Amino acid sequence: MQVRGLFLLLVLILLAAASEAGKNKKDKVKKNGSECEDWRWGPCTPNNKDCGVGYREGTCKEETKRLKCKIPCNWKKEFGADCKYKFESWGGCDAATGLKARSGTLKKALYNAECQETIQVTKPCSPKTKSKSKARKGKGKD
Repeated sequence: MQVRGLFLLLVLILLAAASEAGKNKKDKVKKNGSECEDWRWGPCTPNNKDCGVGYREGTCKEETKRLKCKIPCNWKKEFGADCKYKFESWGGCDAATGLKARSGTLKKALYNAECQETIQVTKPCSPKTKSKSKARKGKGKD
């Protein structure tokens, strides 16, 4: 009989502890977060120039929040840091323009960003590399 009572007491203590822990989580959400679920986020705006650390502003009903964000300085600014694409391999070099191109298909849009479904990017063709046989000239045995 005592074992049964002890077991019942243990169950009640565990239930009370779990209830208290759940209550603290709800309080934290109200203090630090928001009950609003439909946040609209703007683009990341760097503090200086066009890349680096900055902020992104979000609104939901009457609330406004700012989140810290960062745009890498080598990022392709045409399509933004919040649009993630899966790219094909680079195509061949176009001799007329000196550029090579590839296309990307939208994989993910972060923070409800407005992204193009497909994009085309280009970069300069790499210069011809020196062949190894030329680099070794003059290093042979005497």
